[in-house]
Amino acid sequence: MASDRKSDSMQRDIHRSHRLRRNSGLSVQHQASPQASPEGRQLPEDIALNCGWGRLIMAHTFHQPAQVARVLSEEQPGCRDIAIYVRDPHVILSQAPQALFLDPSHTYRIWLANYQHRRAHQKGFAVRRLRTRADAACINRIYETRHMVPVEPGFVWKNRASRKITYLVAEDLLSGELIGTVTGIDHVHAFADPEGGSSLWCLAVDPQTQHPGVGEALVRYLIEHYQARSRMYMDLSVLHNNRQAIALYEKLGFQRVPVFAIKRKNAINEPLFTGPDEAERQLNPYARLITEEARRRGIHVEVLDAKEGYFLLSLGGRRIVCRESLTELTSAIAMSRCQNKRVTLRLLAQHGLQVPAQQIAGDETAARDFLAEHQAIVVKPADAEQGQGISVNLTEPEEISPAIENARHYHHQVLLERYCPGEDLRLIVINFQMVAAAVRRPARIVGDGRHTISELIDKQSRRRAAATGGESRIPKDEATRRCVEKAGYALDEVLPYARSLQVRATANLHTGGTIHDVTVKLNPKLREAAEKAARVLDIPVVGLDFLVPAVDGPDYVVIEANERPGLANHEPQPTAERFIDLLFPLTIQTDVTRETTYAQKA
Repeated sequence: MASDRKSDSMQRDIHRSHRLRRNSGLSVQHQASPQASPEGRQLPEDIALNCGWGRLIMAHTFHQPAQVARVLSEEQPGCRDIAIYVRDPHVILSQAPQALFLDPSHTYRIWLANYQHRRAHQKGFAVRRLRTRADAACINRIYETRHMVPVEPGFVWKNRASRKITYLVAEDLLSGELIGTVTGIDHVHAFADPEGGSSLWCLAVDPQTQHPGVGEALVRYLIEHYQARSRMYMDLSVLHNNRQAIALYEKLGFQRVPVFAIKRKNAINEPLFTGPDEAERQLNPYARLITEEARRRGIHVEVLDAKEGYFLLSLGGRRIVCRESLTELTSAIAMSRCQNKRVTLRLLAQHGLQVPAQQIAGDETAARDFLAEHQAIVVKPADAEQGQGISVNLTEPEEISPAIENARHYHHQVLLERYCPGEDLRLIVINFQMVAAAVRRPARIVGDGRHTISELIDKQSRRRAAATGGESRIPKDEATRRCVEKAGYALDEVLPYARSLQVRATANLHTGGTIHDVTVKLNPKLREAAEKAARVLDIPVVGLDFLVPAVDGPDYVVIEANERPGLANHEPQPTAERFIDLLFPLTIQTDVTRETTYAQKA
């Protein structure tokens, strides 16, 4: 607990009226109503810092509440302005009650003199300053995975060496990919803060990363960065119900302070100022992505069964019932073709598409002969979802019978299929046009030299669940044990430091797999094959699973078709937008309007 003296000091710091010192050069807007500093300089007031995603409006530098409301009213489309350090929120809100709202976020502060360095454990990633234009583009990719407002890469690049704004990134040392980012603002350099403050913004970690502790490492680096520059404190704002982030900040020594923020009512902030619809909030992320896009277009949403993902969309006289991305537009015939994997492949093969060899699992002799012919096989139920009952890359005869028995728990008919190595590629086709392509990769863990494989699986599973709203977890079942043992380990062994271990044979997202967008890299031949497959199956919305040697090459085999693909897995590609375009074509937006909506959504 802080001492009484520290608490008194904190209150003085919070309520003291800053009179700020000079134009920072960081796109600072200010009014010409100067006040003299103790040194006799004329000090700018009414400070608004352009941060790329919007402006940080330093409300404590404004004399009149009406001026804060006016500046907020000038917010640009696709941006999120934040008025922070608000002394009298009720007065500012009274100036524009229909346009402004009190942000439901907590402000946390850490006194940098009290921060204790912690000796870092070795990790498979490193935190560093932004270095390249590619880094600037990758920051936006991470923002988009977290539904954050993007920043023009040119703005980030221009400020890469700024003393006022600091961009940090976390880089995977093995792949070179950026897996996290955070932004810091030095209040002294930005607007000559007499109290020596700083603040943290835009902490984001790639939900696909295998590495634990990325967010903590980024925050610690930023704390130590400003501590080395003799700053007094660092503030941050966090949504009141973001328990995971709050737990991290409190662990590091941040304390709640009574500081408020005000934002403008816009499409980006809508979930923050509208009362949540209880039924819609209970929908899973796949259904909610669609209902949110529908509401943005003025389409009425009625939740019919939140647990199973059923909802009704209606506009004028048009009414369509959906179950996530499955709608009444998908015929029963098309749905049955997709559900029966044997029928799917037979139809596609008849129309010249490449598919793997397949047969129904009969007696043990026939199954062993199939294995002998193809060297490695897949055993799976003829109709199942979310990777249930699938055993992949079986190479030993004694593995076949247990795999068949496991598959029969999910469907009475079991299929044997030639195992085709390669990248697991999911292609989303809507209205017979490919919209998104993503590589799905099996769940992996990275050793730290301290925890067992079982413990690392639990940790990674918790991170995947948090990143997907509980949709993705790594089960510690027979399939996981077999995958780990094939790699030469046991679940109770400690995995060596930096050793990466695949713990599932399949890349299904519901069993901990990760998904990586490759739409722009896709070979045109794969796009053509996906669109042809959708026409063969005569299905308006479908997720097609390909195995490919390389996403930029023409070779492939189609292994499955999913009549209810998870559109939320493919953001930032506009899957929900194209889905609603299909259902309600009269609401299709112009290119300009669509770009603005996309920017607001991201």
